[in-house]
Amino acid sequence: MNFSNDKAIYIQMAERLCDEILSGQYKEDERIPSVREYAVLLQVNTNTAMKAYDQLARDEIIYNKRGLGYFVKAGAKEKIMDSRRKTFMEQALPELFRNMQLLDITMSDIQKAWEKERGNS
Repeated sequence: MNFSNDKAIYIQMAERLCDEILSGQYKEDERIPSVREYAVLLQVNTNTAMKAYDQLARDEIIYNKRGLGYFVKAGAKEKIMDSRRKTFMEQALPELFRNMQLLDITMSDIQKAWEKERGNS
């Protein structure tokens, strides 16, 4: 994984694990890789991976079963989607609208681009 400099590595790791939950790679009450396994996979320090897991546990996305590892909490996918939708609507969308206005891009232009993108998927 290539990490960017704009966010802490543990946050980027947590976001990646959330992406994997959203994509269905990990389902509710399914075990996720151990802290050590995830650290090795992403080539980071185990403490950094532990920090990501702690954050996800605080956010009630994953939970720990002592001796068995970490698992995806019931409702995690919906919780992630709700959080990301809120962030998108409050942060990304206003910036998008600002750029559309500056560049004279219409909703019709966006609709055409959306349809073209969906046709390529």
